[in-house]
Amino acid sequence: MSLTVDDFDFPLPPELIAQHPAAERTGSRLLHVCGELAHDRRFADLPSLVRRGDLLVFNDTRVIKARFFGCKETGGLIEVMLERIVDATHAICQIRASKAPKAGNILLLGDAFEVRMTGRAGTDNDFFALELVDPSGNFWDLAEEHGKLPLPPYIEHPAEGADETRYQTVYAREPGAVAAPTAGLHFDEAMLATLRTQGVNTAFVTLHVGAGTYRPMRVEKIADHRMHSERYEIPQATADAIAATRAAGGRIIAVGTTSLRALESAGRDDGSVQLGASETSIFITPGYRFKVVDRLITNFHLPKSTLLMLVSAFAGYDNIRAAYAHAVAERYRFFSYGDAMLLEKSDAV
Repeated sequence: MSLTVDDFDFPLPPELIAQHPAAERTGSRLLHVCGELAHDRRFADLPSLVRRGDLLVFNDTRVIKARFFGCKETGGLIEVMLERIVDATHAICQIRASKAPKAGNILLLGDAFEVRMTGRAGTDNDFFALELVDPSGNFWDLAEEHGKLPLPPYIEHPAEGADETRYQTVYAREPGAVAAPTAGLHFDEAMLATLRTQGVNTAFVTLHVGAGTYRPMRVEKIADHRMHSERYEIPQATADAIAATRAAGGRIIAVGTTSLRALESAGRDDGSVQLGASETSIFITPGYRFKVVDRLITNFHLPKSTLLMLVSAFAGYDNIRAAYAHAVAERYRFFSYGDAMLLEKSDAV
């Protein structure tokens, strides 16, 4: 199937873009997509839609305070969004400014510390490499002290106190992401306890979501797109849990597209996964054959986005088109703070 970016467009009324989370984490709606059928449920119904022996795989990355405001040596204002912290004194970022800084320029961030822009980075040279001017500094500490929580660009209010709690999953523990794995935002401790009680198993991967996740596609044919790279890790316990679930006939349920991307990047043809840390730039589009994941919990994604292409590959292109049209008609809430979907894997493309 030869597809273009426009094949993944759909009309979305702006008022359906959720600006705040539901009052309770499990209080959102859930659209259960089974092939051509779409069932309107509540996220609180999820325990009734899984069974004993299934394995839920979560992404335990933690969002860091990755947004900074500052100025150039010339006085020009800038906004910096970290893509990733490479080590204590080096980072990759995006920069918004009236004129891009040049290699060697010094930037003052948060009225607190200085960084030097050392050059362009990334496959398309659309990221910048930074190093701390003070070599005794630490990007992790400086981000926590002087950075701002990086809410997505379609959320119109600045990060508030409540966002620092609700834009993190309850199981977040490995700092490094600049965007939340939002499917996991629907889970609270009570639901996790309920799932464990009924014999549903859990496991974790770590994939640090980068700012590139919001980067628009700049090609017409999706085959010409190149994904940004993200770090992930599959621990031994998760590899073992997947093997045990497969052997017992259970299903692997990825909580979020980030968990799915990590699992499929590490996946072998027999359904097992390669443990350890690596980088992935996997781009999943219709026609991809999934090796590891059987079901997917996810939010609703942006028009023309790589994640909409991913879910179309998973549940079937026509099925997703119909499900999204249904969601718009039924006034579901979209994107990071919006409602959720439970997708059954389809062979249709």
